[in-house]
Amino acid sequence: MKWAFGRKHRARLSWLIVLATGLLLVGASLANVSADGDCAPGHLRTSNWSTDFCQSVVDFEEIIVGNPVKDGIPSVRNPLMESVEAAAGWLSERSPVIAVEIDGEARAYPLAILMWHEIANDVIANVPVAVTFCPLCNSAVTFDRRAEHDLLEFGVSGLLRHSDLIMYDYETETWWQQLTGEGLVGEHAGVLLDIVPSQVVSFGSFAERRPDGLVMSRDTGHGRQYGVNPYTGYDSNPGRPFLFRGEIDARLSSPVARVLAAVIDGAPVAYPFETLRREMVVNDQVSETPIVIFYQPGVASALGDYKIDNSRDVGAAGMYESWLEGEVLVFSANGDETFRDEATGSTWNAYGEAIDGELAGRRLRWINAFPHFWFAWAAFHPDTQVYGLD
Repeated sequence: MKWAFGRKHRARLSWLIVLATGLLLVGASLANVSADGDCAPGHLRTSNWSTDFCQSVVDFEEIIVGNPVKDGIPSVRNPLMESVEAAAGWLSERSPVIAVEIDGEARAYPLAILMWHEIANDVIANVPVAVTFCPLCNSAVTFDRRAEHDLLEFGVSGLLRHSDLIMYDYETETWWQQLTGEGLVGEHAGVLLDIVPSQVVSFGSFAERRPDGLVMSRDTGHGRQYGVNPYTGYDSNPGRPFLFRGEIDARLSSPVARVLAAVIDGAPVAYPFETLRREMVVNDQVSETPIVIFYQPGVASALGDYKIDNSRDVGAAGMYESWLEGEVLVFSANGDETFRDEATGSTWNAYGEAIDGELAGRRLRWINAFPHFWFAWAAFHPDTQVYGLD
């Protein structure tokens, strides 16, 4: 018998499958037995781990099973890359990608692919990187894969904390928090991975700015529905986020409201995308650091429609220090997705680069700020100041 489903029915079916699977996996985790003496957590699957559970900086009760199989979601090692021209054959201008540039070498990693793999282990300009995306938290962060003189490759543990992906490295099987880059359990517990500058932007924006760049190919060795969102409607779900057990900070109207968030001079801050979309540019100061945030529209949500490229426009944002040669620059929007500084009238793009005027060729210093769902960022940083509220 052949069944025909409309798009809405497929979306509901997809969400119900994800929800039912998660509930079954959490229930299955309760039957697991410790494998490493008294240090191993009894409620987690630990029999196939060589992790040193006696080295930990986290309460094991905060960790739950999201997938019963280690590497059940396969990360990608040494991803194949293709030209911008080739990638344009399957990506649209609105397709969200994680853009990374090191020493002039630019690469883009489509969320259409990372949705299904969550981690890409790569090397850019001789720098080993892990480009990561947690769909449940909408967190896209890139890390340097070197830690304490070890060169690491990362996989997906199948475990979650505050609904966020817990990565692990193949070399020591240390567990790592994706949103923060902190080693949680194992040999590298307490170690923080260095962050590599990256930004979620549209493929069209990346292609226009870096036509010589490379794009991660769909040829991953795995058969997946690249371009399809298995969490259809997740970014507009008004209820409790999937597999999240913590308190929800009610300062924003929705747990899955998008924020651009960072820790600056020890102070966690969050800027709602709703505000950024309205203002286009934000001049602010956090502790002793003057900052500017540039917003650009034209980026599809990876977690909205069943087909990612059909999703609503959520835009992109980047945060930069507004110091330049001892002077704090103040910016305003030109109305054409460019910006100008009041001091010289020079024109700047959303990447913090002066493209015309007296300061042409200058570049602002990038700040480690990334997009997250509000509930996830607040769970890790409950004392966050929210722009426009605090």
